Parts: sequence; C-alpha cells; structure tokens
Amino acid sequence: MTSNDMKLVVVGAAGRMGQTLIRVISETPGVMLHAAIEREGSPFLGKDAGEMAGAGTLGIPVTDDPLNAFLDAEGVLDFTAPQASVNFSVLAAQARIVHVIGTTGCSAEDEARFEAAGRHARVVKSGNMSLGVNLLGVLTEQAARALPSAGWDIEIVEMHHKHKVDAPSGTALLLGEAAAKGRGIDLAAHSIRVRDGHTGPRPDGAIGFATLRGGSVVGDHSVLFAAEGELVTLSHSARDRSIFARGAVAAAVWARGQKPGYYSMLDVLGLS
Repeated sequence: MTSNDMKLVVVGAAGRMGQTLIRVISETPGVMLHAAIEREGSPFLGKDAGEMAGAGTLGIPVTDDPLNAFLDAEGVLDFTAPQASVNFSVLAAQARIVHVIGTTGCSAEDEARFEAAGRHARVVKSGNMSLGVNLLGVLTEQAARALPSAGWDIEIVEMHHKHKVDAPSGTALLLGEAAAKGRGIDLAAHSIRVRDGHTGPRPDGAIGFATLRGGSVVGDHSVLFAAEGELVTLSHSARDRSIFARGAVAAAVWARGQKPGYYSMLDVLGLS
C-alpha cells in the first residue's frame, strides 16, 4: 500500500459483488479500500469489511454513511440497485470522483441521470465489466453488420443464477444493442422479449431474447445468427464473479486519469 494508491469505496458491500470487490481490491496493487457502505439497518454495520468478505482484517468498519466516505475518496464501485445507484451518482458528482456502475435493470430515466452526473464525475457504466463480454459485443456488432437481415435471424440467450431479479440481463441488452447497432436499427422497436401461445412466424429483422434462471450460474450468454442451413454462435461463460470485479477496478483506475464524462467499458478497453 502506498500513498498514491487509489482510494475506493465499495457500496452494497455485503452483497455477492460487494464482497468480491473488497477481496479483489485487497489483492490489487495500486488501489486500496477506503470505505465499505451498506444500507441503514444492515446487520453488517460495524463489522470489519475485510473479515466480512473473507479478505482478512482490514481495519475498515462497514458504515451506512456514504456522504462522508465519498468526500475523501477517489472512486466508488457500485453494483447495487437502480435507485441506489442514482442516489450514489449525485454524491459522486458532488465529490467530483470516479463512479463505476455495474448495476443492471436501470430505466432510460436512470441512464439520463448517470449521463448528467458525468458533467462533474467520471462515470463508467456497463451492463458487464468483463473484457471477454465487451469483446463479444464488438464481435456481435461486426457479425450483425456483415450478415444480411433478410436471411439471418438474431437470438440472444442468457442464463443466470436463480437470485437475479432483472431480465433480460444487462449483458444480454448490451449484446442486443450491439446487434442493433450493426444492423442500423433501434433495439426497442425490433426486440422480442416474450413468446407465449400462438405467436405466429418470427418477424424478419427482429432480435429475440431468451432468459433462463437457475442454480448458481454466474452468467452465460450466447448470440445466435440463424439462417437457412447454417447457424453461427458467439458465446461467453463467466465462471467466477471476480472477472467483473477486476474489470470494475481497472475501470476506476483508468477513469482516474480522464476528464469528467460518461464512459463505457469499451472506452476503458480501447474498443470504442
């Protein structure tokens, strides 16, 4: 640990991703845990953040006071819930620090709030923080551009653990947006999220989504390009939640040197 280490706050510290972030920060040179935030009334308040996350004693108690934590921090890592992330974005903008957002299930209004926060904060938001998934998005866009919509149907299939509350996943939507961009169409106007009953034939040019939930699956995503007599499949499997945490920490370190703005992982990875 050095005086130049980037001071990071983890919000939603007791959650699955929060604990993973704390462990990854404790193992990563150049960064340090500055504070761990949980909601008011959480049973984890006052506990040592490192011990809670299985990272050893760090001497940092879990608190419910983000305002004071943000004032002296350089970045916040946020995999919480849409309304919480919107609230944290206001505090990050006031403190003029880095805000890395991995929260999914956000509305268009939430996204507009994050973008507005980028006037003062350095906001990095992505439906998925892993290098592999972001590369998959780039490949999906290229394939959608290369394969004519008249003969090639696009389906996005995703599976996650049974505790996930939003569907389709943020990653599936990221891939859908990439496919729509490659086709030069608006995803909202061309996506099919639900099929039930007598649906009739599949409309040309649609981008379909299939959502699977069960067990402890961290995240599996496939983009299928189907034509008469052939099928092209691009896929990614997340085996460990730490890939998202490492990506989020890398995003924070990258954003530390940027001017205020609203960025994506494609910017961080030089793929934009």
